[in-house]
Amino acid sequence: MSMVEKGTKPRWDYAAYAAIPADGKRHEIIAGEHYVNPAPNLYHQEVSRHIQFQLYTQIELAGRGKVINSPVDLQLSEFDVVQPDLVLVTRERKQIMTPTKIKGVPDLVIEILSPSNPSHDLDTKRRLYEQAGIPEYWIVSPDEHQILQLVLHDGRYAESVETTSIAMKVSPLATVDLTRVW
Repeated sequence: MSMVEKGTKPRWDYAAYAAIPADGKRHEIIAGEHYVNPAPNLYHQEVSRHIQFQLYTQIELAGRGKVINSPVDLQLSEFDVVQPDLVLVTRERKQIMTPTKIKGVPDLVIEILSPSNPSHDLDTKRRLYEQAGIPEYWIVSPDEHQILQLVLHDGRYAESVETTSIAMKVSPLATVDLTRVW
């Protein structure tokens, strides 16, 4: 497995990441650091499916883009490869989709909090997505029945909390009825 050296601490790159054998866990690299998380629980997957269905009917069926569910590699740099729960790529950005991964900045990334490690999505990935310039990021809290909506303004995320309905602030402006998610 190849890793790129930085000082005395090895940094994981995409080649090292791609060489990880399948083990049923979610592997990610952020700033060259390797993270491993267990597979999500069933409620997490149910929430993901309900959000995906609503976005799929408004975006994908209308020919406005693609809604992709995990596992999918989102490569934001040579040293940043994550597996978001849901990714939306509009028709205008379709060139970032390759046969094996999404390589570049998508329009919307959605992460659903897991009880085992909420800080990974709330802190680590939030910083990564903000630095990468992802226009909109939703952090779904299934236990609290709410979504933290983060929208990029002048390189920083502005946030709001939604509990009954959430509307994308960036094009294509799809809406998710949260009463049909929980």
